[in-house]
Amino acid sequence: MSAYVVAQLRINDPETFETYLAGFDPIFERHGGELLAAPDETEILEGEWAHPGTVIMKFPTVEHARRWYADTDYQNLAQHRWQSAQTNLVLVADPD
Repeated sequence: MSAYVVAQLRINDPETFETYLAGFDPIFERHGGELLAAPDETEILEGEWAHPGTVIMKFPTVEHARRWYADTDYQNLAQHRWQSAQTNLVLVADPD
């Protein structure tokens, strides 16, 4: 069953965030991650959305997504994201 991580973000320090992006792909791909969407702007159709940026990632299973997030390499890299952006992340399992 596929799983999705949806991220909302507001980048406050683009230079530090670039450091995060530079190391992201190898770790993400190691856990079977696939980037589905990362638009420059998010169109809000209803309600409120905390931050202007949205990223949608797909993993083969919930466990793949959890292992990616818990990966020591990712947690070390995420320090750059935490320093440079406000983010919300949610994990959603495919109902099928």
